[in-house]
Amino acid sequence: MTTIYYDYLTHDNQNLVIAATDHGVCFVGSPNQSLSELTTFMPNHDLLQDPSKLAPAIAQITAYLTHERTAWHLPLDFLVGTPFQQQVWTALQAIPYGQTVTYHQLATQIGRPTAIRAVASAVGRNPLLMIVPCHRVIRKDGSLGGYRGGLPFKKQLLALEQ
Repeated sequence: MTTIYYDYLTHDNQNLVIAATDHGVCFVGSPNQSLSELTTFMPNHDLLQDPSKLAPAIAQITAYLTHERTAWHLPLDFLVGTPFQQQVWTALQAIPYGQTVTYHQLATQIGRPTAIRAVASAVGRNPLLMIVPCHRVIRKDGSLGGYRGGLPFKKQLLALEQ
């Protein structure tokens, strides 16, 4: 069983659970959600709070949230996800800072132009909010669509990147 280390990031009255394994960051939680969000995504793992293991990730996320960073330099560990979901999450990482794509464009990019709903579902299961920038995906009509972190947080992140 993999040990997952976690800690909390507090920024602008929002608390985020951040988690990592020995191989990389594996989870960024939604604002003000409890540790149960992590255990829902990553069941059957040993959890250990360890601020020192999470310090590099928390520093980079804080720098992103304060306009001091636009790119990530963190190892990632996708503990969960089907091969299709992981393909979508990999494609998300190619969306440039400050830009958006539609679910249809993302589906086309991975060679599955008719799998828009499946792509949207995979985007919604992304365990690494902000780092794997699912907030940069919008509907074809320009509306925001959904977001695991909540639409106010998605709006906040998109505004941050403008």
